Amino acid sequence: MSTAPTAQAPHRTAGGGGPRTARPRLGWAAADSWTMTRRELAHWARQPVQVVVGLVFPVMTLLMFSYLIGGGRGVEGDFTEYLVPGMLTMTMAFGLEATMLSVTQDLGKGVVDRFRTMPMTSGAILVGRSVADMLQSAVGLTVMIAVGYAMGWRWHEGFVPFLGAVGLLLLLRFAMLWIGIHLAMVAGRPELVQAVQILVWPVSFLSNAIASPESMPAWLGAVVEWNPMSATATAVRGLFGNPGAVGDSWAATHAELLAVAWPLALVAVFFPLAVGRFRNLSR
Repeated sequence: MSTAPTAQAPHRTAGGGGPRTARPRLGWAAADSWTMTRRELAHWARQPVQVVVGLVFPVMTLLMFSYLIGGGRGVEGDFTEYLVPGMLTMTMAFGLEATMLSVTQDLGKGVVDRFRTMPMTSGAILVGRSVADMLQSAVGLTVMIAVGYAMGWRWHEGFVPFLGAVGLLLLLRFAMLWIGIHLAMVAGRPELVQAVQILVWPVSFLSNAIASPESMPAWLGAVVEWNPMSATATAVRGLFGNPGAVGDSWAATHAELLAVAWPLALVAVFFPLAVGRFRNLSR
């Protein structure tokens, strides 16, 4: 007597939800992550004003500090060549606010909860968010470099150091991204993002992005030199061949090392915190 063949149970992903056809777990994770990335990128077409504002604001800030406010205290050489790398660094740090706002909006509308009930890899939501933010940051960085070039800023080293400087800037943005994701899930509501914005600006200005620590009181200059943003700004100035801080402290003379170590340390802290918080959202 023959028996009917037993159907194999379809594979499911870690995110739960309905059945899915058999595919290696890594393949589904990549496909789900790309789907979530495309969803984030689609917002660019539906919200062009928000995208334009995000690109124009750092440009206006650069022009304001260069032509209206001025500065350059303690800077040796052309202030524009000192300022542009600093503003590139500040732009990467300010990206934290955009990340927080997007995540809190999705949380507030219940979008994340709906995605978690679908048959997809749970981590794809965070991967899609991070990839889209990094792409947007790369576009913003390109615009800022073009505007700086139009203002007369130049890099004086080769193409490889230029790519190294861009890599350090994006590494800082990657660290800020995971800080933003974690803080957004802690805050939970877009209204609370304003509280973080109040802190981002002082921390950003407490760096050597605009003025040299040598022009500040000794105690304040020491704090500024150890700011992760100062490390990135000093390192990219060196890679661009632009004038930098004239200090001889350990932080100033090892800026490239700190420009790598600080973001990696921040990612090591906030990446697991963000992933853990995400897993506990619906518990």
